[in-house]
Amino acid sequence: MRSALLLVLCVVLSGCSAASDPAETDAGGNAATVAVTPAAPRTNPAIGALFLDGSHFCTASVVHSAPGDLLLTAAHCLHDGEGGEYATGISFAPGYHDGVAPYGYWDVSDPQVPEGWADSSDPDLDVGFATARQAGNPKTLESVTGANTLLTGGGFDHPITLTGYPDAREAPVVCHGISSQADTYQMRVACPGFTTGTSGGPWVVGPDPKTELGTVVGVIGGYLYGGDDPDTSYSSYFDTDVATLYRKMDARG
Repeated sequence: MRSALLLVLCVVLSGCSAASDPAETDAGGNAATVAVTPAAPRTNPAIGALFLDGSHFCTASVVHSAPGDLLLTAAHCLHDGEGGEYATGISFAPGYHDGVAPYGYWDVSDPQVPEGWADSSDPDLDVGFATARQAGNPKTLESVTGANTLLTGGGFDHPITLTGYPDAREAPVVCHGISSQADTYQMRVACPGFTTGTSGGPWVVGPDPKTELGTVVGVIGGYLYGGDDPDTSYSSYFDTDVATLYRKMDARG
């Protein structure tokens, strides 16, 4: 299982906006307007860590939407699954590294997962969306970090960049690999070091060499919550169920 807590326990769209100056927050996650410029690992600025009770436990990323506030992660990072509930009190820190949140902490709300996950923990539907906003900040998350686009129904075989936040690290791990089909609605990729906490990490195709932003075709999750081997990760296939849920979230704008 790749999430540190099994929650509480545990089509292509264009128009990604460019990243702007990050905003700092205080220890309570409240927005401030002071820009910071910490040294950071070169990673996709739209990818970050999900926090609950002061610790990061999953990974999420910003995907393009009309409202400009949409996060993509694994369903099990947001909802316990069969017989469970949605988690509350989650925050998102895009670009997080070494105890620094260069773009601040953003409050996560309105989580949505497919019915098949909420009703029966269907591993083929381990994909979820949520919104993220920052109190006192009129800017949208997407206008600050930029966003990846979402691809559904795009097939299984892709050269991808995989990023995730292991619980035991304060910086992300990044791998370049080739995804393939693992089952009817499951994808896999061989990448070392993707341990607990990397659930929800995006599988990005065609990242721009300047911005690192690209197209998301999967997230760590699915089979055994992303796999029981840290060197092989899985994702639910992005099919019509994911596309329908995405359109619902995008239509809010």
